[in-house]
Amino acid sequence: MKPMPFNVFDARCTSREVLDHVMSRWGALTLVALRPGELRFAEIARAVGGISDRMLSQTLKILEADGFVTRTAPGVRHVEYGVTADGARVADALAGLIDAVYGVMPHVMEGRPGAASSVGAGGHGRAEHREMGPE
Repeated sequence: MKPMPFNVFDARCTSREVLDHVMSRWGALTLVALRPGELRFAEIARAVGGISDRMLSQTLKILEADGFVTRTAPGVRHVEYGVTADGARVADALAGLIDAVYGVMPHVMEGRPGAASSVGAGGHGRAEHREMGPE
């Protein structure tokens, strides 16, 4: 097997910074929210519950600079964001991770005192669904 030119375990490697961007709470949720198709800023904000406009703007700029998100302005005061081919690849992997977390949540909740009262709203399904956050 050919050695990879990148190593996220090396603190000096640029891939570590990119991993930080996509694995951050807001980076990961934003990429997965954009997975089904292009969205406007407010639609992303609704999909990613709890993110401030400032943080969403910053996250989109970082993901765009990394080549994972596109920003298009098809009309006056109308901007849409989507994922690039590389962004879709990363978003698919993140959606798989989210599905894995959903799969283990019953066991996680069993081990937490008072867990029944802390279950999130909506009983979210698989990560393919756009309804990732509370409505």
